[in-house]
Amino acid sequence: SNIMNILARSVLEMYTFDPNPDDLSRDNLMRQAVELIARFPTIIAYAYNIYRHSVQGRSLHIRHPRENMSIAENFLYMLKHEDFTELDARMLDLLLIIQAEHGGGNNSTFTVRVTSSSRTDTYSSIAAGIGSLKGPLHGGANIKVINMIHHLKEQIQDWTSIDEIDTYLNRILNKEVYDKTGLIYGIGHAVYTLSDPRAKELKRLAGELAKEKGREKEYEFLRLLEQEGIKCVKAHRNTKKPICANVDFYSGFIYEMIGLPQEIYTPIFAMARIVGWMAHRIEELNMEGRRIIRPAYKNVLDVKEYSSLLDR
Repeated sequence: SNIMNILARSVLEMYTFDPNPDDLSRDNLMRQAVELIARFPTIIAYAYNIYRHSVQGRSLHIRHPRENMSIAENFLYMLKHEDFTELDARMLDLLLIIQAEHGGGNNSTFTVRVTSSSRTDTYSSIAAGIGSLKGPLHGGANIKVINMIHHLKEQIQDWTSIDEIDTYLNRILNKEVYDKTGLIYGIGHAVYTLSDPRAKELKRLAGELAKEKGREKEYEFLRLLEQEGIKCVKAHRNTKKPICANVDFYSGFIYEMIGLPQEIYTPIFAMARIVGWMAHRIEELNMEGRRIIRPAYKNVLDVKEYSSLLDR
Protein backbone atom coordinates (compact mmCIF):
# COMPACT_ATOMS: atom_id res chain seq x y z
CA SER A 1 0.00 0.00 0.00
CA ASN A 2 3.02 2.32 0.22
CA ILE A 3 4.56 3.20 -3.13
CA MET A 4 7.91 4.15 -1.55
CA ASN A 5 8.24 0.54 -0.37
CA ILE A 6 7.32 -0.71 -3.85
CA LEU A 7 9.97 1.59 -5.33
CA ALA A 8 12.62 0.32 -2.90
CA ARG A 9 11.76 -3.32 -3.65
CA SER A 10 11.83 -2.65 -7.39
CA VAL A 11 15.27 -1.03 -7.11
CA LEU A 12 16.62 -4.03 -5.20
CA GLU A 13 15.16 -6.33 -7.85
CA MET A 14 17.10 -4.45 -10.54
CA TYR A 15 20.29 -6.00 -9.14
CA THR A 16 19.11 -9.37 -10.49
CA PHE A 17 18.73 -8.01 -14.03
CA ASP A 18 21.91 -5.95 -14.15
CA PRO A 19 24.63 -7.77 -16.13
CA ASN A 20 27.33 -6.11 -14.02
CA PRO A 21 25.76 -4.98 -10.72
CA ASP A 22 28.87 -4.88 -8.51
CA ASP A 23 31.22 -3.02 -10.86
CA LEU A 24 32.09 0.29 -9.15
CA SER A 25 33.95 1.81 -12.09
CA ARG A 26 32.90 5.30 -13.08
CA ASP A 27 31.54 4.23 -16.48
CA ASN A 28 29.41 1.48 -14.96
CA LEU A 29 28.10 3.81 -12.25
CA MET A 30 27.14 6.33 -14.95
CA ARG A 31 25.25 3.63 -16.84
CA GLN A 32 23.40 2.60 -13.69
CA ALA A 33 22.61 6.25 -12.92
CA VAL A 34 21.06 6.91 -16.33
CA GLU A 35 19.03 3.68 -16.14
CA LEU A 36 17.72 4.49 -12.65
CA ILE A 37 16.77 8.05 -13.66
CA ALA A 38 14.93 6.66 -16.69
CA ARG A 39 13.12 3.87 -14.82
CA PHE A 40 11.91 5.69 -11.68
CA PRO A 41 8.98 7.49 -13.39
CA THR A 42 7.68 4.26 -14.95
CA ILE A 43 7.96 2.28 -11.71
CA ILE A 44 6.11 4.98 -9.76
CA ALA A 45 3.39 5.48 -12.38
CA TYR A 46 2.77 1.74 -12.78
CA ALA A 47 2.82 1.18 -9.00
CA TYR A 48 0.19 3.90 -8.51
CA ASN A 49 -1.99 2.55 -11.34
CA ILE A 50 -1.93 -0.90 -9.74
CA TYR A 51 -2.61 0.61 -6.28
CA ARG A 52 -5.55 2.58 -7.70
CA HIS A 53 -6.94 -0.59 -9.27
CA SER A 54 -6.44 -2.98 -6.34
CA VAL A 55 -7.23 -0.62 -3.43
CA GLN A 56 -9.65 1.91 -4.93
CA GLY A 57 -11.37 -0.47 -7.36
CA ARG A 58 -10.74 1.72 -10.41
CA SER A 59 -9.81 0.72 -13.95
CA LEU A 60 -6.25 -0.47 -14.55
CA HIS A 61 -4.30 1.51 -17.15
CA ILE A 62 -0.78 0.63 -18.26
CA ARG A 63 0.59 3.10 -20.79
CA HIS A 64 4.03 2.68 -22.29
CA PRO A 65 6.30 5.74 -22.08
CA ARG A 66 6.80 7.56 -25.36
CA GLU A 67 10.14 8.34 -26.98
CA ASN A 68 9.20 11.91 -27.94
CA MET A 69 8.24 13.06 -24.42
CA SER A 70 10.29 14.46 -21.55
CA ILE A 71 10.46 12.68 -18.19
CA ALA A 72 7.79 15.00 -16.75
CA GLU A 73 5.52 14.64 -19.79
CA ASN A 74 5.89 10.86 -19.83
CA PHE A 75 5.13 10.61 -16.12
CA LEU A 76 1.92 12.63 -16.50
CA TYR A 77 0.99 10.66 -19.62
CA MET A 78 1.43 7.30 -17.84
CA LEU A 79 -0.68 8.55 -14.93
CA LYS A 80 -3.30 10.73 -16.60
CA HIS A 81 -3.19 9.90 -20.33
CA GLU A 82 -3.73 13.28 -22.06
CA ASP A 83 -5.41 15.00 -19.10
CA PHE A 84 -2.62 17.52 -18.45
CA THR A 85 -1.57 20.88 -19.87
CA GLU A 86 1.74 22.12 -21.18
CA LEU A 87 2.08 24.24 -18.04
CA ASP A 88 1.45 21.18 -15.83
CA ALA A 89 4.37 19.38 -17.51
CA ARG A 90 6.62 22.43 -17.28
CA MET A 91 5.82 22.86 -13.57
CA LEU A 92 6.59 19.21 -12.83
CA ASP A 93 9.82 19.44 -14.82
CA LEU A 94 10.92 22.48 -12.77
CA LEU A 95 9.91 20.76 -9.52
CA LEU A 96 12.10 17.78 -10.41
CA ILE A 97 15.05 20.11 -11.04
CA ILE A 98 14.49 22.10 -7.84
CA GLN A 99 14.20 19.00 -5.67
CA ALA A 100 17.09 17.04 -7.23
CA GLU A 101 19.61 18.16 -4.59
CA HIS A 102 20.46 20.97 -2.20
CA GLY A 103 23.95 20.69 -0.85
CA GLY A 104 24.24 17.04 0.07
CA GLY A 105 23.70 17.39 3.80
CA ASN A 106 20.16 16.03 3.78
CA ASN A 107 19.34 12.72 5.43
CA SER A 108 18.75 10.58 2.34
CA THR A 109 21.81 11.84 0.46
CA PHE A 110 23.95 11.16 3.52
CA THR A 111 22.42 7.68 3.65
CA VAL A 112 23.48 7.06 0.05
CA ARG A 113 26.97 8.43 0.70
CA VAL A 114 27.56 6.48 3.89
CA THR A 115 26.39 3.21 2.32
CA SER A 116 28.39 3.93 -0.84
CA SER A 117 31.51 4.40 1.28
CA SER A 118 31.19 0.76 2.33
CA ARG A 119 31.43 -0.10 -1.41
CA THR A 120 28.06 -1.82 -1.50
CA ASP A 121 26.25 -2.12 -4.83
CA THR A 122 24.26 0.77 -6.33
CA TYR A 123 20.85 -0.84 -5.83
CA SER A 124 21.38 -1.54 -2.12
CA SER A 125 22.62 2.02 -1.57
CA ILE A 126 19.73 3.66 -3.45
CA ALA A 127 17.15 1.46 -1.69
CA ALA A 128 18.58 2.69 1.62
CA GLY A 129 18.22 6.29 0.42
CA ILE A 130 14.58 5.63 -0.50
CA GLY A 131 13.96 4.28 3.00
CA SER A 132 15.39 7.47 4.48
CA LEU A 133 13.40 9.76 2.18
CA LYS A 134 10.17 7.95 3.08
CA GLY A 135 10.26 9.35 6.63
CA PRO A 136 7.71 12.05 7.52
CA LEU A 137 10.49 14.36 8.77
CA HIS A 138 12.19 14.18 5.36
CA GLY A 139 10.47 13.44 2.04
CA GLY A 140 7.08 12.89 3.63
CA ALA A 141 6.92 16.43 4.97
CA ASN A 142 5.04 17.84 1.96
CA ILE A 143 2.07 15.60 2.83
CA LYS A 144 2.14 17.01 6.37
CA VAL A 145 1.97 20.52 4.91
CA ILE A 146 -0.88 19.94 2.46
CA ASN A 147 -2.98 18.14 5.08
CA MET A 148 -2.44 21.04 7.50
CA ILE A 149 -3.45 23.53 4.77
CA HIS A 150 -6.65 21.55 4.09
CA HIS A 151 -7.42 21.75 7.81
CA LEU A 152 -6.74 25.51 7.94
CA LYS A 153 -8.97 26.10 4.89
CA GLU A 154 -11.83 24.44 6.78
CA GLN A 155 -11.25 26.10 10.14
CA ILE A 156 -10.46 29.67 9.10
CA GLN A 157 -13.60 31.36 7.82
CA ASP A 158 -12.06 34.53 6.35
CA TRP A 159 -8.94 33.63 4.36
CA THR A 160 -7.97 37.30 4.17
CA SER A 161 -8.18 38.01 7.93
CA ILE A 162 -4.74 38.29 9.50
CA ASP A 163 -6.26 38.35 12.99
CA GLU A 164 -8.16 35.10 12.43
CA ILE A 165 -5.13 33.43 10.83
CA ASP A 166 -2.82 34.52 13.66
CA THR A 167 -5.26 33.34 16.31
CA TYR A 168 -5.52 29.87 14.83
CA LEU A 169 -1.79 29.53 14.11
CA ASN A 170 -1.00 30.45 17.71
CA ARG A 171 -3.45 27.77 18.87
CA ILE A 172 -1.52 25.27 16.74
CA LEU A 173 1.77 26.43 18.28
CA ASN A 174 0.25 26.08 21.76
CA LYS A 175 -0.73 22.45 20.95
CA GLU A 176 -4.43 23.21 21.34
CA VAL A 177 -5.68 22.26 17.87
CA TYR A 178 -4.93 20.17 14.77
CA ASP A 179 -2.46 17.34 15.55
CA LYS A 180 -1.29 19.03 18.79
CA THR A 181 2.41 18.72 17.97
CA GLY A 182 2.93 22.47 18.21
CA LEU A 183 4.35 22.57 14.68
CA ILE A 184 3.39 24.70 11.70
CA TYR A 185 4.54 22.42 8.90
CA GLY A 186 6.54 23.97 6.08
CA ILE A 187 7.90 26.81 8.23
CA GLY A 188 11.57 26.60 9.19
CA HIS A 189 14.55 24.63 7.91
CA ALA A 190 17.56 23.02 9.57
CA VAL A 191 20.00 24.84 7.26
CA TYR A 192 18.21 27.67 5.45
CA THR A 193 17.29 30.72 7.54
CA LEU A 194 17.15 33.89 5.43
CA SER A 195 15.29 31.99 2.72
CA ASP A 196 14.99 28.59 1.10
CA PRO A 197 15.77 29.42 -2.54
CA ARG A 198 13.76 26.39 -3.65
CA ALA A 199 10.68 27.65 -1.80
CA LYS A 200 11.03 31.13 -3.31
CA GLU A 201 10.99 29.66 -6.83
CA LEU A 202 8.11 27.30 -6.03
CA LYS A 203 6.11 30.21 -4.64
CA ARG A 204 6.46 31.99 -7.98
CA LEU A 205 5.56 28.84 -9.92
CA ALA A 206 2.54 28.17 -7.70
CA GLY A 207 1.20 31.64 -8.47
CA GLU A 208 1.59 31.06 -12.20
CA LEU A 209 -0.20 27.70 -12.05
CA ALA A 210 -2.95 29.03 -9.74
CA LYS A 211 -3.94 31.53 -12.43
CA GLU A 212 -4.39 28.76 -15.01
CA LYS A 213 -6.37 26.58 -12.59
CA GLY A 214 -8.55 29.40 -11.17
CA ARG A 215 -7.21 28.93 -7.64
CA GLU A 216 -5.84 32.40 -6.95
CA LYS A 217 -7.78 32.74 -3.67
CA GLU A 218 -6.12 29.61 -2.27
CA TYR A 219 -2.73 30.83 -3.44
CA GLU A 220 -3.19 34.19 -1.70
CA PHE A 221 -4.29 32.30 1.42
CA LEU A 222 -1.05 30.28 1.31
CA ARG A 223 0.98 33.47 0.95
CA LEU A 224 -0.70 34.87 4.06
CA LEU A 225 -0.13 31.60 5.93
CA GLU A 226 3.57 31.75 5.05
CA GLN A 227 3.86 35.40 6.13
CA GLU A 228 1.93 34.99 9.37
CA GLY A 229 3.37 31.54 10.12
CA ILE A 230 6.90 32.95 10.14
CA LYS A 231 5.78 35.85 12.33
CA CYS A 232 3.95 33.61 14.81
CA VAL A 233 6.79 31.06 15.07
CA LYS A 234 9.34 33.81 15.77
CA ALA A 235 7.08 35.33 18.45
CA HIS A 236 6.37 31.91 19.98
CA ARG A 237 10.09 31.13 20.20
CA ASN A 238 10.88 34.70 21.29
CA THR A 239 13.67 34.95 18.72
CA LYS A 240 14.87 37.55 16.26
CA LYS A 241 16.70 34.96 14.19
CA PRO A 242 15.45 34.74 10.60
CA ILE A 243 13.04 31.91 9.79
CA CYS A 244 11.76 31.02 6.33
CA ALA A 245 9.29 28.74 4.59
CA ASN A 246 10.87 25.58 3.20
CA VAL A 247 10.45 23.71 -0.09
CA ASP A 248 7.53 21.64 1.25
CA PHE A 249 5.30 24.66 1.85
CA TYR A 250 4.28 25.10 -1.80
CA SER A 251 5.22 21.78 -3.43
CA GLY A 252 2.11 19.90 -2.25
CA PHE A 253 -0.16 22.70 -3.48
CA ILE A 254 1.49 22.52 -6.93
CA TYR A 255 1.12 18.72 -7.04
CA GLU A 256 -2.54 19.12 -6.11
CA MET A 257 -3.17 21.69 -8.86
CA ILE A 258 -1.51 19.39 -11.41
CA GLY A 259 -3.92 16.69 -10.24
CA LEU A 260 -1.43 14.30 -8.65
CA PRO A 261 -2.59 12.07 -5.75
CA GLN A 262 -0.96 12.25 -2.33
CA GLU A 263 0.19 8.64 -2.56
CA ILE A 264 2.90 9.67 -5.02
CA TYR A 265 4.07 12.98 -3.50
CA THR A 266 7.07 11.40 -1.77
CA PRO A 267 7.85 9.02 -4.67
CA ILE A 268 8.02 12.09 -6.95
CA PHE A 269 10.57 13.53 -4.54
CA ALA A 270 12.58 10.29 -4.99
CA MET A 271 12.17 10.63 -8.76
CA ALA A 272 13.88 14.02 -8.50
CA ARG A 273 16.42 13.10 -5.84
CA ILE A 274 17.77 10.01 -7.67
CA VAL A 275 19.83 12.44 -9.78
CA GLY A 276 21.51 13.93 -6.71
CA TRP A 277 21.92 10.55 -5.02
CA MET A 278 23.76 9.07 -7.97
CA ALA A 279 25.93 12.17 -8.42
CA HIS A 280 27.03 11.87 -4.80
CA ARG A 281 27.56 8.12 -5.08
CA ILE A 282 29.76 8.53 -8.16
CA GLU A 283 31.78 11.23 -6.40
CA GLU A 284 32.12 9.17 -3.21
CA LEU A 285 33.46 6.15 -5.10
CA ASN A 286 35.85 8.15 -7.28
CA MET A 287 37.59 10.26 -4.65
CA GLU A 288 41.29 9.69 -4.00
CA GLY A 289 42.04 8.07 -0.65
CA ARG A 290 38.39 7.40 0.09
CA ARG A 291 37.59 5.58 3.32
CA ILE A 292 34.46 4.17 4.88
CA ILE A 293 32.36 6.81 6.64
CA ARG A 294 32.15 5.75 10.26
CA PRO A 295 30.35 8.05 12.72
CA ALA A 296 31.58 8.03 16.31
CA TYR A 297 29.33 7.98 19.37
CA LYS A 298 30.42 9.25 22.76
CA ASN A 299 29.06 7.69 25.92
CA VAL A 300 28.09 10.47 28.35
CA LEU A 301 26.91 8.18 31.17
CA ASP A 302 28.87 7.66 34.38
CA VAL A 303 30.94 4.49 34.74
CA LYS A 304 28.95 1.68 36.32
CA GLU A 305 30.17 -1.32 38.24
CA TYR A 306 29.54 -4.59 36.47
CA SER A 307 26.88 -6.76 38.06
CA SER A 308 26.32 -10.39 37.17
CA LEU A 309 23.19 -11.44 35.33
CA LEU A 310 21.72 -13.08 38.42
CA ASP A 311 22.08 -9.86 40.46
CA ARG A 312 20.38 -7.60 37.95
